[in-house]
Amino acid sequence: MKFSLFAHMERISPDQDQKQLYNEFIQLCKIADAGGMHAVWTGEHHGMNFTIAPNPFLNLVDVARLTKNVRLGTGTVIAPFWHPIRLAGEAAMADIITDGRLDLGIARGAYTFEYERLMPGMDAWEAGQRMRELIPAVQNLWQGDYVHEGAFYQFPKTTSAPQPVQQDGPPIWVAARDPNSHEFAVQNNCNVQVTPLWNGDEEVRSLMSKFNDACTKFPDVARPKIMLLMHTYVAGDDADVKQAAIELNRFYCYFGAWFMNKRDINQGLIDPLSDDEITAHPFYTPENMERDLVIGTAGTVIDRLRQYQELGYDEYSFWIDSSMPFERKKASLERFIKDVMPAFQ
Repeated sequence: MKFSLFAHMERISPDQDQKQLYNEFIQLCKIADAGGMHAVWTGEHHGMNFTIAPNPFLNLVDVARLTKNVRLGTGTVIAPFWHPIRLAGEAAMADIITDGRLDLGIARGAYTFEYERLMPGMDAWEAGQRMRELIPAVQNLWQGDYVHEGAFYQFPKTTSAPQPVQQDGPPIWVAARDPNSHEFAVQNNCNVQVTPLWNGDEEVRSLMSKFNDACTKFPDVARPKIMLLMHTYVAGDDADVKQAAIELNRFYCYFGAWFMNKRDINQGLIDPLSDDEITAHPFYTPENMERDLVIGTAGTVIDRLRQYQELGYDEYSFWIDSSMPFERKKASLERFIKDVMPAFQ
């Protein structure tokens, strides 16, 4: 099982300097590269200080300049916000600049907040249909001389300009949750990214079961790779475990508030949640975070990850977004590299 880092710029207060936050993001990426991690992933979001990432290709090209070995993945671009010709060309250009280190993760998107602003009137179902049309079109554009007549896009014979360095283009990863998404990915020779979010190991097993069922359904297709993305914190001691669980509980309360899209947003920041609101959340609690996320001292984390390896996951992505201070993120990542990863080599 390979290990990667999943990270964004996170801004939770107007007092935080955005350039400093970007520099801290770069520091984490450089630590991942120097520590032997397989990849760095960063996503696409708009108008949200919670995850600042308007174009992941920009970030990844910069990370490529400052690292040596890590692969560089979009985790993920939001399919309905892209025209196939534009996505094929920008991904190919990023592949050239990064010397063939690009992986292209694609999702339908999750936040109504973003849909309302970039694609008013679109719902999650339409976003999923757009993703299903976009991905084969991008694959064909990389091959060249491709004509497209679809429900959402139509264009005459076109070849991606430029074309990517990697043969057949950068590996494409589909963010999947339901069985149909897993089947679509397998049918289209795409790898799969999954995240159980706060739902724990039962969901980890369920997602792998859906992936295995899709692979069984299409036995003539080569089995793709599957990556598990989970919030992770490697603690120094038991007190540190408890502190991380409190911090990640607060993070998920904000995540849920952004997802529900009912709270006022000012200057890209969500109205702060009170301690009482956080305490009153019906299912986010520090105890649940400690149980359902990967939070623990190194030995506990190793035992948890061995279970995921046995289930068949090819890659485990350390989701570091947590609204924690940078030094706590950095210390956790360094402990992961020093104390956890060697157990899997």
